[in-house]
Amino acid sequence: MILADKIINLRKKNGWSQEELAEKMQVSRQAVSKWEGAQTVPDLEKILMLSRLFEVTTDYLLKDEIEDEEFTDDADDTDRVPVKRVSLALANEFLDWRKQAAKRIAVGTFLCIVALIPMFLLDAASETQILGYTVSEDLATGVGLVFLLVFVTAAVAIFVSCGFKNNPFDFIDEEPFETEYGVDGMVKEKQKAYRATYVKYNIIATCLCVLSPIPLVAGTATENDFFIVVALTVTMLVVGLATLFYIIAGVRWASMQKLLREGDYALKNAQEQRIIRIKKNVSAIYWLSATAIYLGWSFLTNSWGITWVVWPIAGVLFGVAMCVCNLITDRKKS
Repeated sequence: MILADKIINLRKKNGWSQEELAEKMQVSRQAVSKWEGAQTVPDLEKILMLSRLFEVTTDYLLKDEIEDEEFTDDADDTDRVPVKRVSLALANEFLDWRKQAAKRIAVGTFLCIVALIPMFLLDAASETQILGYTVSEDLATGVGLVFLLVFVTAAVAIFVSCGFKNNPFDFIDEEPFETEYGVDGMVKEKQKAYRATYVKYNIIATCLCVLSPIPLVAGTATENDFFIVVALTVTMLVVGLATLFYIIAGVRWASMQKLLREGDYALKNAQEQRIIRIKKNVSAIYWLSATAIYLGWSFLTNSWGITWVVWPIAGVLFGVAMCVCNLITDRKKS
């Protein structure tokens, strides 16, 4: 049996039309028709996609002498789990929710970034007496800590709320799924319409990040400690605004990529999925550890004006750790 006949049999076995297979393969219906008519042969990338999509080995697809289907290791018929299907209505509901969630997650992250600003300003005011009267350092730290806890609590409430509201769509993040006819086309249209905004938001966020050190540099030119702290808080506000744009753009774009299974959400084999889970777990453990170090150091020393350096250091080390992790996983793949 030649490749063309195998594609026809597998497509019909899954109950898909040529149009549906074309959408899943991100090609035109004419391309699928030519494959099935033995007029053209899919390139290597498409062969791999067909293998993942039909859950058969590439040997079965490419070797004419193999007649019986050879399923991949993670696609055994005896314990195959039915794949959930995403309807047009569900896809629209998911995209609408992620549009709202993007703004909420961005606000929650912004609150976490600016939560330390009141403490910085109050501590600086207590040391410089800029307010015209003496504010004890303990009082300034206590009030600043109250603001910190209020901001962080609000952020946590936002994150937890988003987590609960995202429960009906968790399978899109965690399980294989199929899209019904028309879903891919609808999502591609929305993605095309949003692309200009996505690019614009990323440009704005990048420019804000590049410009964010300017207030701090200007503040250090003075000898007034209070103005230096004010400059630092302005820098933090600018970084917070940049993060707002990054998250709003990124969450919406990622939601479309998830439905289309593009980019980081493309169809992956079992090994690649396992690597992704490991990276997520490592990332979660890393940032929880960084938070524990920051809070422990801050509460033990009461040096909140210094301990913030944990975050830029943690950010740099995280980038290094991810590069090392990618090198290790790439070596394992090869």
